[in-house]
Formats: sequence, C-alpha cells, structure tokens
Amino acid sequence: MFHRYDGGGVTVDGPSILVRKSIGQSVSVKANYYVDSISSASVDVVSTASPYTEERTETSLGMDYLNNKTLMTLSYTDSSESDYIAETLSFNISHEMFGDLTTVTLGYSVGNDDIFNNTDPSVQHGAKRQNYRLGLTQILTKNSLLGVNFETITDEGFLGSPYRTYRFSDGTTFGRAAEIYPGTRTSNAISFRLKYFLPYRAALNGEFRYFRDTWGINASNIEIGYTHPLKADWVFDVHYRYYTQAAADFYSDLFTREGEQNFLARDKELSTFQDHTVGIGVSYEFQSSAWQFLEKGSLNFSFDHIRFNYDDYRDETAAGGSLPFGKEPFYSFTANVIMAYLSIWY
Repeated sequence: MFHRYDGGGVTVDGPSILVRKSIGQSVSVKANYYVDSISSASVDVVSTASPYTEERTETSLGMDYLNNKTLMTLSYTDSSESDYIAETLSFNISHEMFGDLTTVTLGYSVGNDDIFNNTDPSVQHGAKRQNYRLGLTQILTKNSLLGVNFETITDEGFLGSPYRTYRFSDGTTFGRAAEIYPGTRTSNAISFRLKYFLPYRAALNGEFRYFRDTWGINASNIEIGYTHPLKADWVFDVHYRYYTQAAADFYSDLFTREGEQNFLARDKELSTFQDHTVGIGVSYEFQSSAWQFLEKGSLNFSFDHIRFNYDDYRDETAAGGSLPFGKEPFYSFTANVIMAYLSIWY
C-alpha cells in the first residue's frame, strides 16, 4: 500500500506491507510494516518554530484463532519516531449466535508511550492508554445489517506536546508559555452503522457517531455512502462525511494572562471546528492464470478531499504574521488523502 495526506502545510506519506498466512483451518498469523514520512510546516509550527521532517515506523504482529463460532485475535504493535515510542497490546473476541444472525464483540487494548523532546534531551515523559470495546452486529433482514459499537478510552500521564505553547495578552503585553494539560482523560464514544443491500448488488451505508470526554469535548459525525459493482470485476464507492466538535474546557486561542487557569492549551485539535469529507474509491479484482501459486488479486484506489473550518482558532501566519494577537482571521484549510494498494491471495 501507498498512502499520502497533504493539507494545512503537512505532508504524510509512505508504504505499508501486510502478509497474512493461515495455519490449518483454525489459525492465521499476520505481520505488518508501515512507514510515515512527515514534513510539517503547519500553522502552529511555523508560528513558533521551524518546519521539520520526521519518519515514523510501525511494525505489528497478530494471530487469529477460530473455535467453532468464536474468533479470538491477539496483536502487538510497536511504533517509533525520534521523539515518540509507543507499544500496544490488543485482544479481541467475537462470537456468533442466534443462527449466526447476531455477532457480539469484546475488545481490550493497553498501550505504553514514551515521549521525548528533540530540543532538550533531559525531557522524558510517559503515558498509559487503555481501550475497552463492546460491539453488536445484527442482521435485521436479508438486505439490511445494523452495527452498534461502544468504546471507552482512559489515558494517564503526559497527554500534551513538549513543543506546543499557548499565547496570552492583557491588551498591552503579549507572551507565550508552555501548555499545561490534565494528567488523565476518559473518552466515551458510541456509533451506529447501517448497511442496506440493493437488488442490483449495490449497497447504501450510513453511520452516526457521538463522542464525549472529561476534557469537555463533545463531537459527532455522520457519514453516508454508496457502493456500486460494475460487471464482475469492478466496484465503485462514493461517500460523504461531516464532523463537528466543541472545544475542550481549558482551550483558548488567546488567554488574558500567563497562568490564567490550572490547565491551558492552544492545540487546534482541541478547538471548535467542523470538517467535510467527500471521497471516491474504485477496486478491480482479477484472476491469476499466469502464475499457478496465485489465486487472485485486486487493485484498489481511494481519494478523499477534506475541508476544515475552525471557529475559535486564529491563523497567526495571515498577513505575514503582522496582525495583532486576537485580530487574525479564523483558520481553515483543505487536505487531500490518497491510498493505493495491491492485494494478492496465494
């Protein structure tokens, strides 16, 4: 696979290779290697520091075990870059019941992160993250499928950035100081997914998701999509997604003074914003006759265009950075996401 994100002064791209192999009728193993090459000159970077480049590598190993109608999955992921190392262990179990009309899924993940500062080698922080998942998939009719998922995430430790600052002004004095985040965070999310199969092999799908956390962030998104097959080999997909979010309790674009409250942040991802995503996808499946060890293959491509609009985060780079604090226009930008991959069954 090759993936690329380009928007808001940030470019992230790289390859990924995944191999999965079955062992007998009940076990399969998989290994994945994933690379992100990051080049950032985003608005929050160029306003306080120099643009930077970074590379993140991720490796994961996993195993699936099928016992009658119960599927168990265990996986380990290691992600590393120059100032961030993360290790995650994940376990999932799903079981089909009521004549295979209902599937219940339980999951748990635990991760330990080490955070560093490339400009100050003495800085080292840690964070622990836990994820609890519960899901239900129900076949409603021969043409409709409903999925309901609930997720709780608990974070503890250093949850901010060692580089980011907030800004403050009392009208005459302007300044910056290092952000201060709470040491804990609990997030809850629930989602509903509905898929309806049309008579001519096409499908409609929709999703609604609601998110809330102890930092005061409330968010929701809605997505609709349409999948259409063409002949026996081609499948086309179009979708639209709308996301909206309310800011964290301790976020502000401009505080009135240094240390105005216990926690202070100016991360635009904690602000009030919305985004719109329009995407298309196409896949082509082919049978292999040239090589006997290959069963089939597929070529896949997708493209998403995203528009971000911020309600209370201002663009410090506007007018060459000459505008007074708090008088800049609100920030907005667009991003393009491309993914292309080849799958081969052997």
